[in-house]
Amino acid sequence: MEEDLFIKGHNACAGCGCSLCMRWILNTLGKDTVVVNATGCMEVVSTQYPASSWGVPYVHSVFANAAAVASGISRAFKKQGNKATVAAIGGDGSTYDIGFAALSGAMERNENMLYVCYDNETYANTGVQRSGATPFASETTTSPFETGGKHEWKKDIAFIAAAHGIPYVATASVAFLPDLEKKLLKAKAMKGFRFIVVHAPCTLGWRVPSEKMIEVSRMAVNSGLWNLFEIENGRFSLSARPNLEPVDNYLRLQGRFKHITHEQIRFIQEHARATRAELEKLEASGVNVGRIL
Repeated sequence: MEEDLFIKGHNACAGCGCSLCMRWILNTLGKDTVVVNATGCMEVVSTQYPASSWGVPYVHSVFANAAAVASGISRAFKKQGNKATVAAIGGDGSTYDIGFAALSGAMERNENMLYVCYDNETYANTGVQRSGATPFASETTTSPFETGGKHEWKKDIAFIAAAHGIPYVATASVAFLPDLEKKLLKAKAMKGFRFIVVHAPCTLGWRVPSEKMIEVSRMAVNSGLWNLFEIENGRFSLSARPNLEPVDNYLRLQGRFKHITHEQIRFIQEHARATRAELEKLEASGVNVGRIL
């Protein structure tokens, strides 16, 4: 990378996984990119007037409509013959929840854009409330430890996206940057709606030391609580098959799970193993997951 297009001087927290994700997105996609960024942590820390950390054309949208704004830009570029990449970027609050209607509509129309979700598993910039991406048993300000944390599993946004029949869906992690870069480049070369969701820890919300951000990201993948895969034209394939490590080590590193019980750990461990088995079975089956029968 010859030049950082996510410019230094932003106000992200030390060890922010999401800011690392932004840097990799821009430097991989290059200068010929227009970014539509939903309200969220990355907009707040990078656009304080009169400064901006974005070294490419940038549009700030509200929480709910990044995909709709990007759709308009993409259609205008098509009319003009402009071949620039249109990249919509949103956090899990915008993507999984508040902006999902616009996102689903853009996917259903197969709009020509790349949508990247930086998933820090919480509404980080508004007080660390639970989102649809918050994992089971995690404590947030709206799923307190007194109640056992969040009672529901994380929403499976990648497979929800794939069910729209779009040409490309992938998961990635800031702990595996070559994999993220490969997937961004593959998506850039394609047409239609491409969707990548990147696991990007919030050290504040997860209560992890800033120097442990990459370590905890890697542990999420190695424990099977974040799986790396692609769904290309409906065909599912795993990008990594680590020998599953105990989930206990990953959970105990984070303050948001300080209340967790042995029963909850066992439940999460069983879920991780069952999920891996289902994904391997799906890969072997060759079933087109984008086809609604």
